[in-house]
Amino acid sequence: MTEPSVLAASVRPGVPAHVALVLDGNRRWAAQRGLSVAEGHRQGIGKIPDVLQWCGEEGVTIVTQWILSVRNLQRSPQELAGLYRSFTSLCERLAQAQRWRVRVIGSLDLLPGPVAEAFEDVQRRTEQVVGVQANFAVAYDGRREIAGAARSLAQKYRERWPQEPAGDLSWWEGEFASHLGTAGLVDPDLVIRTSGEQRLSGYLTWQTAQSELYFCERLWPDFTREDLREALHSYSSRQRRLGL
Repeated sequence: MTEPSVLAASVRPGVPAHVALVLDGNRRWAAQRGLSVAEGHRQGIGKIPDVLQWCGEEGVTIVTQWILSVRNLQRSPQELAGLYRSFTSLCERLAQAQRWRVRVIGSLDLLPGPVAEAFEDVQRRTEQVVGVQANFAVAYDGRREIAGAARSLAQKYRERWPQEPAGDLSWWEGEFASHLGTAGLVDPDLVIRTSGEQRLSGYLTWQTAQSELYFCERLWPDFTREDLREALHSYSSRQRRLGL
């Protein structure tokens, strides 16, 4: 049995209930200003609480932000050290704010112990918060998530494989989705990627099958509330055909 979806509707008609963002452009932002990569990441990560507040005020109830891919873990130790410091500060800021309920999806086991503990701690400290659901994709890869869900599903039914309703694979789709990091949440209605890149790069591969896409030219540290509103306006003006 799959978990029931929560936060399935936005606060306002025409506003996506679930917005997923690819936070792209921190390094280019720093390079354009002659700043260190660490400063670019610090500015970009520091933008996150503002965007969560804007989304909540606009009526969005779930916000998922991709802040570190598995591929990013191949970057230099110096860059990663600065990024990890920004993550730790972010976790403490979110925990103290008590405004957003945090969930982390991804492979925390790939992170240094103290960083993984910071993410686990903010989840514990905000689990009773009533407000915007703030998901963070950390050490995340869409194919890895799907492979992990398949392994989890196989382990669950190792001894007894259930019978699906006759001729209906939708039950299996729901059962599979219950093993993903976003279990219990509606899929993203809208995906926003900053910095002008027009690809998803394996972000929420299963969950974004029917999502609307919006590509913003702005580098992430410069992302504004007006940029968010333009994305939401674009979404509200579309006729969603859900893949048809």
